[in-house]
Amino acid sequence: MAALNFKYVRIQGRELATNTMHAMGVFSMCWQLLQNGSMEKEDADLFREIDAWFSENLPWPAPCQNQESVVCWFKTENADEMLKMIRPALWLLTRYNHPFFLVYTNDPGEIVYEDRYQVAVRTLPLQFQEPPLPWNTDP
Repeated sequence: MAALNFKYVRIQGRELATNTMHAMGVFSMCWQLLQNGSMEKEDADLFREIDAWFSENLPWPAPCQNQESVVCWFKTENADEMLKMIRPALWLLTRYNHPFFLVYTNDPGEIVYEDRYQVAVRTLPLQFQEPPLPWNTDP
């Protein structure tokens, strides 16, 4: 079997972010643990250090600054350093029993921002529909 090559990776959880109604990303999940008082002081300090490093080394996309409904994906081609530096945050999520997933894709959606390390993708409003009737029932 050939190796799978994907362009983008995102670390996300199960719960939805209130601003995007899409799965929360790694930073939102950690901030939530910190703000709701779940993290011990040493762990909160560690996360603040991680967040400060990313603030200094990863551009902050304009759509994020403007609080637009976007989600960010790391580019796999340049993600090695970013993923190395995010590992302690993943350790924190694991320590506090907060599930997360690494999601890979080649088509994250409509890209509205791009830099060397990441893309920001516009999120679409979720559309709720009635579930289909089971195949063996009459309407």
